[in-house]
Amino acid sequence: MPKIPYLYQHHTWPELGEIARSDDQPVVVLPIGSVEDHGYHMPLDVDNFLISSICEEAAKRADGDILLMPLIPYGFETHHMDFTGTIDIKQEHLLNFVLDITKSVAHHGFRRILIADGHGSNMPILELVARRTILETDALCACFIWPGLATKVIAEHRESGPSGMAHAGELETSVYLHLDASRVQMDKAVKDIGMPESEFIWMDLMHGSPVRLMDEWTRFSKSGVYGDATIATAEKGEKFFEGAVDGFVRLVKEFKKRPRGERTDYHKERPKIPGQS
Repeated sequence: MPKIPYLYQHHTWPELGEIARSDDQPVVVLPIGSVEDHGYHMPLDVDNFLISSICEEAAKRADGDILLMPLIPYGFETHHMDFTGTIDIKQEHLLNFVLDITKSVAHHGFRRILIADGHGSNMPILELVARRTILETDALCACFIWPGLATKVIAEHRESGPSGMAHAGELETSVYLHLDASRVQMDKAVKDIGMPESEFIWMDLMHGSPVRLMDEWTRFSKSGVYGDATIATAEKGEKFFEGAVDGFVRLVKEFKKRPRGERTDYHKERPKIPGQS
């Protein structure tokens, strides 16, 4: 396999040092997914496959602005452990593990780090990782879950109502069909929206509820699906995928140049308050 310049691990350590010292330093992207149930119709690799595919395609199109790290293939899954095959990394361990990676990257001189998430339940943990990376290093670090990069495209083409895109539903199934339909068993796809929904509590990847509640998954879904997988198509999946990749490239170009103000520690410097000498 020839060397791929946008892959972090394809460089030697002196080469990475030169990249880190460059005035045109790329954004380091750390993808993370999970191994978990995705209904009767899709394999356990959905989150890993989708986020990897989106990151790799974005890196190809980003004109050198992305330096893509190897995928972290496991995530926080305690609530999915009733489903055979799911791999769970406890939240404290996952936080420290991912933080060790981002702090290592920052230690080597990289100043912009994005954590690209493919699994919704990782996000509260990754938000803490990003915040601690900022507070404990000189790097600027942020995280996102990929559907948020394509909100307009998804809203334009989705056919399901609220909760139709929560988990293994219209969105993820459509993108998987676009990328590799041979691994999706649409004859086993179901619509399963079993959680009691209310004014304040529901579940959807695109329009989350104001109150966050996550119970053990089998209490409201016996299939592993939460949403409507039956209306997924490869055609919609292509639009969703392209929307996410396009949004990712634009995000990276913005994040790379994002200005950062000077910090002021008012324990060391007297504040300048209007009207006071």
